[in-house]
Amino acid sequence: MTITEKTAYLKGLLEGMAIDQTTNEGKLLAAIIDTLDDIALAVADLDDEVGAINDEMDMMEESLDAIDEALDDLEDALDAIDEDLDDMDDELEEIFEILDLEEDDDCDCDCDDCDDCDCCEDEDEELEDEDLYQLICPTCEEEIIIDEDVLAKGSMKCPACGEDLEFDLTDLVDEVEDED
Repeated sequence: MTITEKTAYLKGLLEGMAIDQTTNEGKLLAAIIDTLDDIALAVADLDDEVGAINDEMDMMEESLDAIDEALDDLEDALDAIDEDLDDMDDELEEIFEILDLEEDDDCDCDCDDCDDCDCCEDEDEELEDEDLYQLICPTCEEEIIIDEDVLAKGSMKCPACGEDLEFDLTDLVDEVEDED
């Protein structure tokens, strides 16, 4: 029997016993039973809310379990990928050993910081035989070294910032003619 059913039974007893509700004792018993009925209804509402909360918590627990399983699967997949990458790295090292190739991280043939490699030796030897001119880009202040061929073209783009650089050789020609 629920608490609301018990208070309904007490109300029925009060009415069935023919207690005079105009007397002080009758008024007291009626007020007590009405209060018990209100309390019973409030407890029943709370029981319903607790049941709904428990249902939601069960659903959340199921969702968390599913998320946990998905994360475990993802972790397993990432571990497998990591192992595959390690295997591939080992295989590449073996291939480099077989081909007797060295991995050279210092030189990517960009030739800016190419002090230790010999990829540009031929270029360096060619440049030693030519007259070279040093310029400074007015935009980015990068130092640029050019040869006579580039100077003769009259213009170029700065390799650092892309600014168009033009060379006016008329003053140099005039100076050479004045010296003659």
